[in-house]
Amino acid sequence: MPVFSRFSPGAKRVLRSAEQACRNHNHYYVGVGHLLLALLEEHDVVVEARLRASGTHAADVLGDVRRALGTGDDRLWDGILITPRVRSIVALAERATPTGAIEPAHLLDAIVAEGGGLGAEILARFQGNTAMTRRVVG
Repeated sequence: MPVFSRFSPGAKRVLRSAEQACRNHNHYYVGVGHLLLALLEEHDVVVEARLRASGTHAADVLGDVRRALGTGDDRLWDGILITPRVRSIVALAERATPTGAIEPAHLLDAIVAEGGGLGAEILARFQGNTAMTRRVVG
């Protein structure tokens, strides 16, 4: 998909993991919660360092995201959609990284900066400050 052409190998793994999380939860869309779940499950060292720097423990966030996603109804798979909010997050990451590849940490920064969706809401509950929000220039 052209919108994801600038993803680094790590960011591509995150997207594949988000798609798998979507399937595992019987959802037909990749939303911010799925993207955050994938970022946490991939154990990227930069992502984990940024979470720690903001006073957030990845394991705590991971449990909340899994619970909040819940499980959808069984359905036939016609394909998986990517929500407009996830596309917006990718666009933020692209603007913050005008040259070079988009890394997993850029996606985390964009989730925080965009501020909406399940993933951002959960992160906001765990983060007592706005240190991560200042990383992305939108």
